[in-house]
Amino acid sequence: MIVTFISQCEKKAIPRTRRVLDAFADRIGNNTWQTVITEDGLLAVKKLLRKTVTKNTSVSCHWIRGRRRSELMWIVGNRNKFNEQGIVPVNTTKKSLAQNKWENDWHYLPLIKALVAVSALLHDWGKATVLFQQKLLSKNDQFKGDPLRHEWISCMLLNALVQSSGNTKSDEAWLKLLMNQTWDEELLKQTIIKNSDQSKVLDQLPPFAQLAAWLIVSHHRLPNLKTEKEYKKYGSEDISCIKELFEFIEADWGYQNKFEEKEYQQRLQLCFEFEQGLLTQSVEWTKQVKKWSARLLQESQVSEQIFVDGCWRVILHHARLCLMLGDHYYSSCEADKTWKTSLSLVANTDPKTKQAKQYLDEHLVRVSDNAMRVAQSLSRLADEMESAYDIQKLKKKSPQGFEWQDQAVKGIQQFIQKNEGSEKQGWFIVNMASTGKGKTIANAKIMQALSQDGQSLRYVLALGLRTLTLQTGDSYRHDIGLSSDELAVLIGSKAVQELHHQDIKNNQTEEFSIEEIGSESLEELLDNELDYDAMPQAEFMNALFPKNQEQRNKAFLYKPVLTCTIDHLMAATETKRGGKYILPSLRLSSSDLVIDEVDDFNGQDLIAIARLIYLAGMLGRKVMISSATIPPALAEGFFNAYQHGWSLYCAFKKLKNIDTVTMWVDEFKTKTQTINSGKSEDLVQQYKKTHDQFIELRADALSKQIVKHKAYIVDCSDLVTEKEVRRLDQSLQSQYFERIKQNAEQLHFKHHTIDTQTSKKVSFGVVRVANIPPCIALTQYLLNAEWSPGISPRVMAYHSRQVLLLRSEQERHLDQVLKRKEKLGEQTAAFLDDVIRQHLDSTDDEHVIFILVATPVEEVGRDHDFDWAIVEPSSYRSIIQLAGRVLRHRKLDQDIQNPNIALMQYNLKGLRKAKVAFEKPGFEINNDKFKLQTKNLKELLDISEANFNINAIPRIKANQPLQAIKKLADLEHAVMADALTSYKQVGAKPLNSWLTQKWFLTALPQRFTPFRQSSPNIQLFAVPKNHKLVFCEKNDFGAYIDRNGFYDIHHIKLSKLEQNRLWLNRNYYDILCRLALDKLDENEDVNEMIEELAKRYGEIMLPEYDEDKQLTFSEQFGLVVLDK
Repeated sequence: MIVTFISQCEKKAIPRTRRVLDAFADRIGNNTWQTVITEDGLLAVKKLLRKTVTKNTSVSCHWIRGRRRSELMWIVGNRNKFNEQGIVPVNTTKKSLAQNKWENDWHYLPLIKALVAVSALLHDWGKATVLFQQKLLSKNDQFKGDPLRHEWISCMLLNALVQSSGNTKSDEAWLKLLMNQTWDEELLKQTIIKNSDQSKVLDQLPPFAQLAAWLIVSHHRLPNLKTEKEYKKYGSEDISCIKELFEFIEADWGYQNKFEEKEYQQRLQLCFEFEQGLLTQSVEWTKQVKKWSARLLQESQVSEQIFVDGCWRVILHHARLCLMLGDHYYSSCEADKTWKTSLSLVANTDPKTKQAKQYLDEHLVRVSDNAMRVAQSLSRLADEMESAYDIQKLKKKSPQGFEWQDQAVKGIQQFIQKNEGSEKQGWFIVNMASTGKGKTIANAKIMQALSQDGQSLRYVLALGLRTLTLQTGDSYRHDIGLSSDELAVLIGSKAVQELHHQDIKNNQTEEFSIEEIGSESLEELLDNELDYDAMPQAEFMNALFPKNQEQRNKAFLYKPVLTCTIDHLMAATETKRGGKYILPSLRLSSSDLVIDEVDDFNGQDLIAIARLIYLAGMLGRKVMISSATIPPALAEGFFNAYQHGWSLYCAFKKLKNIDTVTMWVDEFKTKTQTINSGKSEDLVQQYKKTHDQFIELRADALSKQIVKHKAYIVDCSDLVTEKEVRRLDQSLQSQYFERIKQNAEQLHFKHHTIDTQTSKKVSFGVVRVANIPPCIALTQYLLNAEWSPGISPRVMAYHSRQVLLLRSEQERHLDQVLKRKEKLGEQTAAFLDDVIRQHLDSTDDEHVIFILVATPVEEVGRDHDFDWAIVEPSSYRSIIQLAGRVLRHRKLDQDIQNPNIALMQYNLKGLRKAKVAFEKPGFEINNDKFKLQTKNLKELLDISEANFNINAIPRIKANQPLQAIKKLADLEHAVMADALTSYKQVGAKPLNSWLTQKWFLTALPQRFTPFRQSSPNIQLFAVPKNHKLVFCEKNDFGAYIDRNGFYDIHHIKLSKLEQNRLWLNRNYYDILCRLALDKLDENEDVNEMIEELAKRYGEIMLPEYDEDKQLTFSEQFGLVVLDK
């Protein structure tokens, strides 16, 4: 292609860009270049220019398409030098702007800074105790934990200060004491000892002292109760103002360690002894305290409004983030050699040498400085992050059958033209297009249309999966048409487990914990591997992160589009201790949020996701939820959460227009509507009405479509046990599997394709099993079974408990083979695949059946097309989702005649008469409201004939009234409505604890409804050492520890017959070698490279460890957990 480059750079950027462009193209003018170049070459030019980009850079590239037209490809650097077509202005006019117009919508920034500074200067005040100093400097500390944690003592001191000012109603008194340095150390010490029952330090404080005290007490962990018994009683405790809440919080909310009463009392005295006083001798500290308490006093007098409109919550959110990031950063720095102080109080020790590191006053002042720096960057972190522009794939017209994508964009553009400024409002979008209709690219187009200029793209794509493989990452890059420098992918799964059980800790005596060295702020902020390309310079972010984590953290925040599992973002609202919430929160403050397959969660998890959506609203972002099967209660509950968050953002930014715009999209039409806050009718009611109208039209359109999915029920009533048993009898399970095999054969005879080369009859089918153990048991059964003569089975197990790299390889193969975009009568592309071809050529049997035995991982986010399916049911959603994988790509002219989906009458839990059969995955709960009366699918579905159509209507449209215990679809609607739309409930348990109550200041909401509680996981890495696979675990400091002996994992060998009948045979070591050779430089060692890659892509998730279980591993089946 012929391209022209135009440079409009200034100053030093001119020679910099010239160096790059001169190397690739001929200079045909002072700032114009031209050349013939390949697409890869052009990409290289763009990457090189981006590497040195500054605010003076501005280079555009035009592709000369023919005699009559050229097309603007991209602009690197300052886009204001060109217009949309890449034309340069010929005249300029000047206009004087009001000073600081651009930073002025952060009205409360001065308040945030003053609040952060004061709390940072006091946050480790409690480290001045004799106890803490002894702990840091003694070599052999045999005690577990401090009797009272340092942040609690800091708060006691603050409380004593307020008491000593004589006025606990207004903030003026205690701030004046600090300003004039007229407070008395002795008095504080006495007050503390007098209050040493130290129960309530947050109580009886004036408003701003309350905020500062909460910041101090929560700078490592949120207030949280240890046992379920203790926190249960707050489940429905109505707390609607801070004061009520702070009356409850005592030292046992996570701030005291009481192992033995006697030892506790002995050491407690040391918590109230201050040999070197309370830092009043430190000149620098005193100076800073004076300065910032004066500022806080000044700000507090003009900010009374925040307690009226509720935006103190936003202020507190930003303030805690600044304080913790400042603490995190400075704790990782070396001590300041030039610091002068007369005190010898220490704040922390060096993890390597165990020697004292930073002085206490130095630590407090410097953390305060760094926290200020973060506060100063808040507006830049929110508004000045990079977006992606000029994405060719999104500029193109949508192909035939996908025109709805462009219709949706057009709808948005027209709405924004009619309602000026509406792109700055809150938007809540529901995308309900069917599976296989191109939702991914539609979401990208819609988010682009909603950006400030309608041209740029910046969002987080959160997927409802557990694990993101490299393959999924690549397919998203491909779908949206972004290069890897614009799209970062967080691969792997989030390690859900907090510190794995204490029993593991005891085996490693030489490991010391983070708490002992006095700096809990050293933990890494990002657990997982981030797959991204080199970074442009975002200089202002250098001040935010410790050197060793800088690149990854910057990429996580900076890249225009981030793709990750929703688990990675959940840390923003779910973190109970530590700073893991910092990065996701910062990312959300600058990116809109798209949640894909949002309804793949149970009721508890949905409450947690609603918290995340609330946060996105509170940070002023737009939110889109996308799935073909969104139930009405889900949309309504999430809208309510978003609306609550958005109204706080409006108060925080003092916006006039506080209405939310809501939008519904599917492949038939688009609907956009403003939810009017001025109307008397309740906002949620307005939303509900419009949503129901949209669903009516959608259900009508769905029922008129060509039928692709017909199902029948496989009778299993003779296999059900008499009474409930804990484990299913082996022979019964085998009979169940035998039914599955027989139906697979029958479905194959009705739905196969003929291979033209060998004229064999071939079909691809999927068997959906609810859990991993039966998935592997069924695979082994099918590999060893007696099949009818003339049939060759080829079987593969597909689930999440597999080494990441092996799973990636498997998905790459499946994505290739199961793209069935062929027209009627065309030869399937799959038959050209090497693996498939080999199977077809090497067998004499006339029939070849390829069977994928899969857990629910196949239902979400995989773009596969099968000929037939067999389903072990878990929920109505799972049936619809799996049906969407049958004939997904192929177009039909008429309704299908023979059924192509078999539903098992009972699932395995139903066979053994379990009280609750449709759970994990599923929505059934063991209580009166949500327990099904029967487990028989024939009664749970509304069907009259033997064969029936499957579509999404029962899932997106709720029956009135609901029969939650009689019908499968109704059960799901009822569970969601209960979790998300109980607007009147109070206490720490329901969703309202986060929206309208004040419980969010503690960790109780997360305790009552934790995200993904069902499965705490341990993250292992499979690393080959000396030709053996070693399973390692990563500790707090990033070192890999061999756990082979500890977990006792056995390796399975497959028999000859099983080897022959495998669909895809994979070898981990070979794949690693192949990857290593791709990435290797001349002088690197292959084995080291292999080990590096294994530590990156060898992740495998082990369910919570239990000694009664036997663990076995095989490269074909993954990790199997069996009862001993």
